[in-house]
Order: sequence, then C-alpha cells, then structure tokens
Amino acid sequence: MNKVMTRTKRRPGTRPPGRHDTRRPGTTPPRTPGAGAPRPAPGDSPPQAPPAEAASRTLLLPPPADHPRPSPPSSPPPQPRPTDLFADRLLAVLSGQRPVHCMLRHTAGRAYDELAWLAERGPLRTRGTRPVIRDIGYYVPRPGAIEAFARIGAGDRLRAMAFRLEQGPDLRWRCTAVELGGPRMPRPDDD
Repeated sequence: MNKVMTRTKRRPGTRPPGRHDTRRPGTTPPRTPGAGAPRPAPGDSPPQAPPAEAASRTLLLPPPADHPRPSPPSSPPPQPRPTDLFADRLLAVLSGQRPVHCMLRHTAGRAYDELAWLAERGPLRTRGTRPVIRDIGYYVPRPGAIEAFARIGAGDRLRAMAFRLEQGPDLRWRCTAVELGGPRMPRPDDD
C-alpha cells in the first residue's frame, strides 16, 4: 500500500504550517523616505546633482527591527492539499461548528446524505475540548481519486474518519464517501 502521511507532529496550540489568515497581513509595508515629497510634472526632468553630492544626501539607515525587509515575490504560496481542506471541512460539520448544507456543493452522490446522517448524531461533538485533526494520510488508487483518513483528537480520545475524494470533469474535488467508526447509514435496497 502506498500511504502518504501529510501532517507532521507539532506542539499543541500552534498553527499548522502553510495556514495563514489572508485577512491579516503579516507586516505593514515599509516606509520610504521622501514619500511626501512633491512629484515632478510628466514633462519635467529632475535636477541633476553631481555624483558626490548625491551620495552625501542619500542617507542609508537599516530598516527598523519591527519592519522586516520585504522579500522579492518569488512564487505564489503553495496551495493546501485537497485532503487537508476536506478534512477540515468535514470535521467542522461533524463537530457542529458548521451546518451540513455548507458541504452541499463539495459533495457528490450519496456523500451528502451520509454526512447529514452522521452530523445529526453528533459523533464528534464534545464538551469543552474542541476536536482537532492530528494526522492525515491518503492513498491514490487511480488518477483523479483519493482515499484519505484523518485521526481526530478531542481531549484524551482519538477517533478515525475516512473519506473519498474524486475529481470531476471541471477539475474540482468533491467528497463521494464519508465514514466514521461506529454505526453506518443504512443502505436502501435499490442501490
């Protein structure tokens, strides 16, 4: 079996790597000297000073400690894996933090019915300790399909969740099956 573990051991209470709140920028932009100086008109050329005089007017100060030097844009930040996104979404629904209908456009086939059936039983709802995803692993049986599992911890309890993702013709990932330890949803006879 070719299982891949995607999350590593980390200290509790820390934010997972690669998760950044896009609503909160990391730093404020650095201030540039002379930002309030008047700009020359489009046809005007700025007065030229001799090189020695220009160098004596330029004051180079290190940036303040609380303003790190901006790094040049190299590449866009890596996108989270679909297994990580869906594990977080499913946990939020099964623990009662989000309503089931928020997964409607992210599911296909019987997965929504299974999720609604599981959510009404509240298998991951806990008092006090909010459940968190401890570890995620996945297996790729064929291109365009992922079978994943997540270990969910809430206090001293550890639960398992399995789900299947399939990529549609529109290249979007959708959950097609969800299972937790415990009773399963009864299947109708016509399947």
